[in-house]
Amino acid sequence: MDVQPFDALLLVSFGGPEHPDDVVPFLENVTAGRGIPRERLVEVGEHYFLFGGRSPINDLNRELLDALRKDFAEHGIDLPIYWGNRNWDPYLRDAAQQMAADGVQRAACFVTSAYSSYSGCRQYREDLFDATSGLHVELSRLRHYFNHPGFVGPFTEATRSALAGAPAGSHVVFVTHSIPTSMNDASGGPGRGMYVRQHASVAALVAEGAGAERWSLAYCSRSGSPRIPWLEPDINDHLRELKQEGVESVVVVPIGFISDHMEVIFDLDTEASATAAELGLQYDRVATPGAHPEFVAMVRDLLLERAAVERGEPVTRASLGELPPSHDLCPVDCCLNPRSSLPTIGSAETTA
Repeated sequence: MDVQPFDALLLVSFGGPEHPDDVVPFLENVTAGRGIPRERLVEVGEHYFLFGGRSPINDLNRELLDALRKDFAEHGIDLPIYWGNRNWDPYLRDAAQQMAADGVQRAACFVTSAYSSYSGCRQYREDLFDATSGLHVELSRLRHYFNHPGFVGPFTEATRSALAGAPAGSHVVFVTHSIPTSMNDASGGPGRGMYVRQHASVAALVAEGAGAERWSLAYCSRSGSPRIPWLEPDINDHLRELKQEGVESVVVVPIGFISDHMEVIFDLDTEASATAAELGLQYDRVATPGAHPEFVAMVRDLLLERAAVERGEPVTRASLGELPPSHDLCPVDCCLNPRSSLPTIGSAETTA
């Protein structure tokens, strides 16, 4: 359980509003520099006002923090855990300043994004760099974990359980956040398209482990100009297609998300659920990992793995499927930013 050379862990997430008055300022943070009219932000803010003007994401992060601290204590890891968000309090900069004040010199960073893309990886690396400007704190991002057993396992378990209670022959729809196709093309490096490849690999692993007979991959939370191509099909369009094919029951698995935040409770539990009801489709949505014990143990595993790497010791990286485990340090051309295709606005709380 040696975590040296790290003397802290930083939980890094997207952030979300906690009060109605926070909603538009939060969305202004998300869309800073993109020239989005305030009236459009107010319109998008209605997603949050449906739930009292409060996103669940910060409470979900607090649950994960509590679970991590308990797990570390049970395994003899005496390491402080901090928390910083990209777009809302507690901000990354504040967390970095607190770590510096506490004497932390090097922290491992667990980011609540399992997959490769500009907004799910490189942008966070940029944010971490900016957060430590002028501070003597080094931040090291832990590797992507899309194919780690601690991420795949909870989805497989929950999907198997959902299928056991669903009608025979139910179609499993795996869902993740849509991104511009140009961003997918740049994920993992120019032309590699790792965002889609990683999701397809996880979907296949979960489908096989859960005994799904039929499955497909769809997307949610598309935003931005309709002139810019994004990954398809949209979950609502896909449900209509499945109905036309004779499907009567679907089990929806949000493999792009680690917790039940706004994309899940609005895009899936509200919009997609309403579409299914309109079509007469039985609709069951599988839970995300959240603070599942396997997921929490995975964070510890990733921390110990990276610590061993930094000490120059051999490591065995846990991973499933045909894709190799992710690297510790991203190549210089990894997940480049397709500037002309950046997302503009959505209820985005994931880092997809």
